[in-house]
Amino acid sequence: MVVQKGSRNPHMSSEPDPSPLSPPAAALPPAPPKAMKACANCGAPMHGPFCYACGQPEKGMIRHLASVMADVADTIFNVDSRIFRSILPLYFRPGYLTIEYFHGRRTRYVTPFRLFFFLCIISIFAIQIALNLSESNFALVGAGNGGGVEHAKTPEEVHQRMQASIDTIEKVKQQPAVKAPRLAKLERTEADIRAKAETRLAYLKTKQEAEAKGEKPPPDPHADDDDSVLVFDDVPWDPKANPISVAWLPAFANAKLNDMAVHGKENLVAAKKNPAQAIARLFSVLPQTLFVLMPLFAVLLKVFYIFKRRLYMEHLMVALHSHAFIFMSLLLLTIVSFLIGWATTSAEWSLPLFNLLRGAIWTWLPIYLFVMQKKVYRQGWIMTTIKYSLIGISYMMLLAIGLAGAAIASLTIA
Repeated sequence: MVVQKGSRNPHMSSEPDPSPLSPPAAALPPAPPKAMKACANCGAPMHGPFCYACGQPEKGMIRHLASVMADVADTIFNVDSRIFRSILPLYFRPGYLTIEYFHGRRTRYVTPFRLFFFLCIISIFAIQIALNLSESNFALVGAGNGGGVEHAKTPEEVHQRMQASIDTIEKVKQQPAVKAPRLAKLERTEADIRAKAETRLAYLKTKQEAEAKGEKPPPDPHADDDDSVLVFDDVPWDPKANPISVAWLPAFANAKLNDMAVHGKENLVAAKKNPAQAIARLFSVLPQTLFVLMPLFAVLLKVFYIFKRRLYMEHLMVALHSHAFIFMSLLLLTIVSFLIGWATTSAEWSLPLFNLLRGAIWTWLPIYLFVMQKKVYRQGWIMTTIKYSLIGISYMMLLAIGLAGAAIASLTIA
């Protein structure tokens, strides 16, 4: 190889180019090794905010309050951003969140279970507020069937119960928010109470006359309604004389059944006196019931779409998102009911708008579930319609059984 004079071949020279801006490498002192903080739990060196060995975070709760509140605010704002990205598609775009989850785009949205849990709790809480479970509001439940007038044993008790129910009705009538339709209903209820009181007084008079003559009094038409009677083996149940005893169950299970029967009878008697407490008890077990029904709905989807060869967890995601939508619809209906109640007293001109909105929510509910099923499982309109109908009928049967079980549980569990 020939090298011309005055030229420079970098491959043949190892001397560095002198530059006044860059000092020689030997002039830079080596960086001292940085001391690593050890994990307080396992002693491993910390390379970040979390220990790579045991997973314990470097930050704990024992620090300045401002730092803790900053982390809480950061968590809230992070969740809020995902909520806004999840709520609108959940309600207005059927099947969108489920398909996004299947495609692996999960971090940007609230997880299906958290979305379902959050909307379930919020909607049930809102419904309880809407029902306004107070003794004064539910006193008319007893008044509707005579306020216990037909169960009175003496004429004095008849007058006492009748007057207590009528006083409750009069208090409701005096409220400023009561409109003409409800006033008419209250007047019909009051007339019904008076009629039942007269019937009961007539029976008690006939009974007293028969007893005075030494004759057998006529049977009480409401004798069987006064107390709840549980029959076991064609004999009235009694926890000691005739307890529940199923041959193939162990002793502790039979003892538990009898204990539940005792609570059930006590709660039935209490429910007649205070219906609000019974309804509140029913709502207390309703979330657990829905948590049981939701995976069963996924089983239905698995059975009806068995040839799609999808995993059960995929059907469970569909069930979670569909139930989250249902609870969101119930929440919206509750809010609209509040608005209708407000408009009835303050802005009657807006009533048609709110009634139209309520009708739109009810109409969108089945349409959404149908379109969601069509988009997620990608079948034809005819097959989707058939399966949608069969799944709906099956789930309504499960729902009826679940609600009956919730009612029984609310009575038998103390």
